[in-house]
Amino acid sequence: MNQNNIKALSIQIRLNGLSFCILNRSNNTIELITHVRLDKKATPYELLNELIKAITSTIELQQTFDSVTCIYQNELASLIPNELFDERNLAEYLKFNSKILKNDFINYDKLAANNSVNVYIPLVNINNYIFETFGAFDYKHFATILIETLLQKASISSEHVLYLHINRTSFEIIGVNNKLLTFYNTFEYGSKEDFIYYILFTLEQLQLDPETIKIMIIDGITENDTLFKILYKYVRFVEVLKPNYNYDVTHNLDHSFNNFTLLNSFN
Repeated sequence: MNQNNIKALSIQIRLNGLSFCILNRSNNTIELITHVRLDKKATPYELLNELIKAITSTIELQQTFDSVTCIYQNELASLIPNELFDERNLAEYLKFNSKILKNDFINYDKLAANNSVNVYIPLVNINNYIFETFGAFDYKHFATILIETLLQKASISSEHVLYLHINRTSFEIIGVNNKLLTFYNTFEYGSKEDFIYYILFTLEQLQLDPETIKIMIIDGITENDTLFKILYKYVRFVEVLKPNYNYDVTHNLDHSFNNFTLLNSFN
């Protein structure tokens, strides 16, 4: 491979869309960020067809890559402390909070920053196609990238911070205190009232005061968004986290899409 043109590709797979990001490692520049947005949740078969269509119709995705990473974004995941993890019990960790089938393939990521394991369900048909198309690749759950990135960037402080990662129909809440993970969960919402209800309920359960807790929005909305405005109505300290990456981003990022995990997926 031409050492002056080494590139990495990240593909994010979610039931209502796909995202692609290309990093040119030779000049440390993001060359492509593109999204495929679906109007409804797709089946694994439909997702595969959309993936094939996107790759075969996008010339930038048909080149040789030094590394390829597939990121699965779904709610079929559970965090397990290392002390309680047993590789023989993968299905047991998921069956109480996820709908799984007997023939589902289950895998896990190790979170070094949190001394835990993220057990989840990837899509075998997607993995097979990516391997046939690009050769050897890595895959992981998006929560693994999300949590490890936030813990690595967090400061050593007694201040409790909640981070929001917002999608079109769901969002994640990640709690961090003194570089330790205190909370992680995914919530589905259909309205701004659903959105603020789950946040205030989480604050109540964690015994955090809306007048003092700091909430950082890491992806999905801007200060002009309706969700930001209703959040700011009930929580005093709300801030949209400004992107900070170690490479040049040549595109004006569209914050109606989620790029946080994509842009933090390159090792």
